[in-house]
Formats: sequence, structure tokens, C-alpha cells
Amino acid sequence: METVACAAIWYKDIPLRKVMPGALPVNCDRGLVVCGHRHGQCISVMGSLTGLRSVKSGPDSVGDYVQGFLTTKNRFVDRLEAAEIAVATGQVNREELINPRVGLFSEDLY
Repeated sequence: METVACAAIWYKDIPLRKVMPGALPVNCDRGLVVCGHRHGQCISVMGSLTGLRSVKSGPDSVGDYVQGFLTTKNRFVDRLEAAEIAVATGQVNREELINPRVGLFSEDLY
């Protein structure tokens, strides 16, 4: 059974020097996925590694990115799909989601 494992951000425009096997989730074809216990930690790690800000435009931007989660099957999923997985597996109750229209927040999990 697939469950939501942790917060993650897929930075689609960040090039990797070399893609090692297992470096990216199975459904990500480019960029870099940064994981953490909260999305804020992912943003801080990205800024520390690259000196870039997690914004989509500007001279010091990371470019295109998606906030989501990693699953126990090593898939990156967006907030909406993560919410569906977490509800279906009993990780969270739909009625208790912070903002069901947006999807899952790490605060919904822990």
C-alpha cells in the first residue's frame, strides 16, 4: 500500500550534473526533488545548496517548481494527489484537512 512519506518540492528547471540511479522519484524526468519534514525545510535546503530563491521568475529564481510529497513507492505527487492517498490510507481525515481545495499540507500529517 502506497502512503505519503514526506514533504517534497520538485524543482523542474534545476539541472543535475549527473543523474545517478535512484536520485529522482520514478515519475520525475528532470530537475531535482528536495525532501523534508515540511515544505519550508525543502525551500531552505534549496536556497542553501544553490543560493536561489524558491520563486518562479527573476534573476535568482529556481524556475518552475511544484510543492508536493514523496510516497513510499518513490513517486512525487502534488498536494491534491497526496491528499487523496492520505485519506484513502487513513493517514488523515478529509474533514480535518487544512485546505481540501489546495490538497495536503505537511501539517495535516504531523
